[in-house]
Amino acid sequence: MIYRLNETHDVRLRSWVESANAHGTDFPIQNLPYGVFRRRGSIEDFRIGVAIGAQILDLRKAYAAGVFDDADNLTLAAIEACRSATLNALMALGSEAWQALRLALSRLLRDTSPAQVHLRQALLPQDEAEYTLPMTIGDYTDFYTSIHHATAVGKLFRPDAPLLPNYKWVPIGYHGRVSSIGVSGQQFRRPLGQTKSPERETPVWGPSKRLDFELEVGIVIGTGNALGEPVSIDDAESRIFGLCLLNDWSARDVQAWEYQPLGPFLAKNFATTVSPWIVTLDALTPYRVPFERPESDPAPLPYLDSPSVRSAGSIDVDLEVLIETARMQAENHGPERLARSNFRHSYWTAGQLVTHHTAGGCNLREGDLLGSGTQSGPQPNEAGSLLELTSGGRKPIVLANGEQRVFIEDGDTIVLRAWAEKAGFARIGFGEARGTVLAATHDASTSSTASAAAESKT
Repeated sequence: MIYRLNETHDVRLRSWVESANAHGTDFPIQNLPYGVFRRRGSIEDFRIGVAIGAQILDLRKAYAAGVFDDADNLTLAAIEACRSATLNALMALGSEAWQALRLALSRLLRDTSPAQVHLRQALLPQDEAEYTLPMTIGDYTDFYTSIHHATAVGKLFRPDAPLLPNYKWVPIGYHGRVSSIGVSGQQFRRPLGQTKSPERETPVWGPSKRLDFELEVGIVIGTGNALGEPVSIDDAESRIFGLCLLNDWSARDVQAWEYQPLGPFLAKNFATTVSPWIVTLDALTPYRVPFERPESDPAPLPYLDSPSVRSAGSIDVDLEVLIETARMQAENHGPERLARSNFRHSYWTAGQLVTHHTAGGCNLREGDLLGSGTQSGPQPNEAGSLLELTSGGRKPIVLANGEQRVFIEDGDTIVLRAWAEKAGFARIGFGEARGTVLAATHDASTSSTASAAAESKT
């Protein structure tokens, strides 16, 4: 464990930014997550900021205000890296620099800090900002770490043997597509693909009819490793900059037809939505919990095991997914919860994913993104996808306004939220990862009509 409880986690801390002291805020002074923003509708450069209450502290302006003039060399290097338009330069400096900057920001934002006179001009309300991806992502890997999700999905296709033999031994993952990753607020058109129903002899082409969300946690790599030099399990967490929310949208009907023998392709590459704020592992220190498995399950192989993993490898983060249909929006109703789960249910820890990813010699780089896979819990109402919530599409969900959903319809917005809380510590949140599905293109509709006509003749 490289992170320890320190003064930044003190529940008694208050900020001169009053909204950071409000009950239930995602961004109290004990959090201080990083993002990249600019004033909404402007042509300003995107720049790095820290969320504090309902405000954003512009780190470029904070540097220019001179409040870091007396900082030590490590902190000064970190804040100078934040003059960039992405977090990659800061990430490359390593965990000691990240911790030094977070401590300095905590002290500058406390209600006793004289720096508030200089920093008020460096604030921008979050509701006046727009966001972009906080880092340049070189590579994206999505894992499959919830045994509850894997078992529930496996039962739909293999009732007698839902888990494949390797699941409890090796973290399963596939390499995803970076170009279609977008920040919260992302809108995308319903994807096209081949699908084949069991009663048909040939597949058809058209828009997906079984579009789904996946409630995931994103793991953001800070410092990377050289090609051919694996990251040990004891060093793995020093390479993780922080966590975010991630929705790995999935076209289930396309996936069912294409995923064998090489895994997902068009079913996954059309869109992935992440939250704009990265919550650091340092901020999440109070919410550590033991990494536990049933006694009957095999222990991880030695390269994935250590005393620190067993004692505090998991993180207690509540996860929530909500839906806001077009009708809800028209009637000014807020989103409705579909499920709630927790990151501690993950069968593999974030550090284990880093170690396994590099074990064969693969080099990770600052800004790389790992997805946890759908984070379902053990109870039916903790399912992290509609595929599970509707039992493969057989049991529609009835919403409070009378609408029903089996899978996502055009105009639906899916919202992911997360927070960590523990007695004796402040509640900290992740903000939102919000994405909206638009209708397929005109050509897609034509193709769909033709495919449907062909299907009706069989």
